[in-house]
Amino acid sequence: MKIGPIAVACLACAAASCAVGPNYQQPNMDVPANFAAAKEADVAETEPGADLSVWWQQFGDPVLDRLITEALAQNLDVLTAASKIAQAREQEVINGAAGLPSVSTSASAIRLHSNSNPFAQLFGGGASAGSGSSAGSSSASNTKLYSLGFDATWEIDFFGGVARNVESATAKTEAAVWTLRDTEVTLTAEVARDYFALREAQARIAIANAELSAQRDTLAVSSAKAMAGFVTYLDVNQQGAQEAETAAEIPPLEADVRTNINAIGVLLGRAPEDVAAEITGAGSAPAIPGALPVGLPSDLLRRRPDIREAERNLASATAQVGVQVSQLYPKFDLIGLASFASNSLTNLVDTKNFTYGGIAFINWPIFTAGKTQANIRASEDMENQAYFAYKASVLKGLQDTEDSLARYTADRRRLTELNREVTAATAAATIARQEYNAGLTDFLNVLTAQGTLLRAEDEAVQTQSAVATDLASLYKALGGGWNDTIPAATGPATTVD
Repeated sequence: MKIGPIAVACLACAAASCAVGPNYQQPNMDVPANFAAAKEADVAETEPGADLSVWWQQFGDPVLDRLITEALAQNLDVLTAASKIAQAREQEVINGAAGLPSVSTSASAIRLHSNSNPFAQLFGGGASAGSGSSAGSSSASNTKLYSLGFDATWEIDFFGGVARNVESATAKTEAAVWTLRDTEVTLTAEVARDYFALREAQARIAIANAELSAQRDTLAVSSAKAMAGFVTYLDVNQQGAQEAETAAEIPPLEADVRTNINAIGVLLGRAPEDVAAEITGAGSAPAIPGALPVGLPSDLLRRRPDIREAERNLASATAQVGVQVSQLYPKFDLIGLASFASNSLTNLVDTKNFTYGGIAFINWPIFTAGKTQANIRASEDMENQAYFAYKASVLKGLQDTEDSLARYTADRRRLTELNREVTAATAAATIARQEYNAGLTDFLNVLTAQGTLLRAEDEAVQTQSAVATDLASLYKALGGGWNDTIPAATGPATTVD
């Protein structure tokens, strides 16, 4: 088979991959050399390239480690994001198929029965001349016709419109991967925050119960003194009121425990009651790790998934400009046809029954009332919007990190002072009770010391939990909590009818 000069030229240009439209270049973003709040946070020297994929392990809590590992494997948002990656990859295949030939086949079998001799003779049936039949004979006839055909169509991607569409789809797939990783970053921070809030509430309940026990001991002493006539029942009533006030603080904290357990259960993709047994009971405020590998601002461009996602969306939008520009140019189509036809199946596939043909044509839009140019301008606006979104994500990353460092610094300093207050308040409460039991001081000093101690211990636990939560927010701001693994997103089995 000979190939015409037009077809040769088309194939040559297609092989040269002459794609119209802008070629994507990742924009340069100016970021500070260091985080301003890093020095105030009293952190060690920044560590470029630090591994933050499992940052929660720095807290040394095996329960937290287990919860986050389970959440990353079972969380429904993570599985949804993984499914969207698979969907995006299928779109790559769909877009790429447009640049390849499409081949289809068809087959048919026809049987004609006629009682009209002229109609039969038209198709080669009926009696032959000289057979003795009269001209007006109406002898019946049966005619059979079998055919097997193939056809192929190919729109040659002369100006790269299909190639740009594939480029756009590939960037979209990469953006979907970073969406998954951003979901994982958010998830790990959410599990940690809910877990820290749970342990905080449990620790506050333990503090309230311990103080309640001490207040009941003091109430017993004051009651005994009142019965002996050494003090009035004013002391008894004051201590009873303070005891009731302390006891009243426990039910809201128990509700906080339950709501945080429920939240953790949902993040794990499980019913809340299924995880309650694993994390109920006594708890303590989370330990604060010493190391703080903040890294450099430039690391955010590499590590934060939302920034990487925005950059891939920009690449996809840039490729779409080329897709629209290609609509200004002509389209070259090749169509090939081939078929076998016979009135017998036995010799259907025979060279003497073979027919083929080919068509080549060009389609070039001359007048579209400005539609093509409008589509180009619209795609350029989409590219601009993607660029602005990318720049905004970088600035948001810098803000999140600076804010988290500032909160961490403030809460860490506050915790230091509150721990000093707890030490002093504990000593004061012990002395006040001893002196009251010995009759050396009035009961007002005991009440004041007890109230100060309870408030100081409660605030210290809350602040320690806040420091841990600040760290979780900081690691989220730094883009920690993801790795290269993509979970398998398996849904319900479907049946195609």
